[in-house]
Amino acid sequence: MWTHFEPVHAVTYFHPRARAAYEAVGLRGYWRGYFAGRAAPLGLVDAPAVAAAFFTFAPPMVARALPSVWRLVTPEEALRARLTGAVQALAELLYELPQRHLAEAAELLEAAADGVDTAGRVLGAANAALPRGDYPLARLWQAATTLREARGDGHVAALVAAGLDPVEALAWRVAVDQPPRNLLGRDWSEEQWQAAQGRLSERGWLDADGRPTDAGRAGFQAVEDATDHAAARPWLVLGPDRTARLCELLDPLARACHRIIPDDNPIGLRHPRS
Repeated sequence: MWTHFEPVHAVTYFHPRARAAYEAVGLRGYWRGYFAGRAAPLGLVDAPAVAAAFFTFAPPMVARALPSVWRLVTPEEALRARLTGAVQALAELLYELPQRHLAEAAELLEAAADGVDTAGRVLGAANAALPRGDYPLARLWQAATTLREARGDGHVAALVAAGLDPVEALAWRVAVDQPPRNLLGRDWSEEQWQAAQGRLSERGWLDADGRPTDAGRAGFQAVEDATDHAAARPWLVLGPDRTARLCELLDPLARACHRIIPDDNPIGLRHPRS
């Protein structure tokens, strides 16, 4: 299900209309819009809390954006900008789909999002508390965002429980399947990267050449399994029949959204043709 709703959310990172909406309210530069928009559900929050919640960004990078972005926009203005940009992006990508298709998908996706257990899930809870949109595309995007942020909260918890810090998690993904350029831009120093790779080698996750070991793959699969387990409740609440119907409805949406999502995106979304 993540592979079907995540592309709907991800237009906010990759579609030019999303960036234009942030720039229209004074948030120039990609990262100002990113940090303001994603952190806005939390209110006037400072850098340490956001660095903790987002997990993979170096604290100095977050501190360059927060709290200074709140001198440019209020959280409410940032929320309006991110929803405006996302809806405009989806409207451009999904214009061929009938309104009844979008409305049914929005209804079922909201029902799934209503099943999120927000306890211990800060970003998921903050997004779940936002008012619902008036139109199907706004409702779709916000429900997808609530589900993905709640799932992300659970993933961070699984990483912490496994004893992985942010740089180790990124270094592992680079060793497995991510181009370095996708993740090196999160402002960790070369020394921190090398130290993280060394720690992964010491725990037996990387071999002497920096390649993943069987033990490492098994260890990280346990993290992925824990993430999936923690994210299962919305689909249990929705039930197998409605979940299958939602999957069917979301499939053309996800495929359309993939048109603007790079194949080597840092989220790890695989193109449907893969």
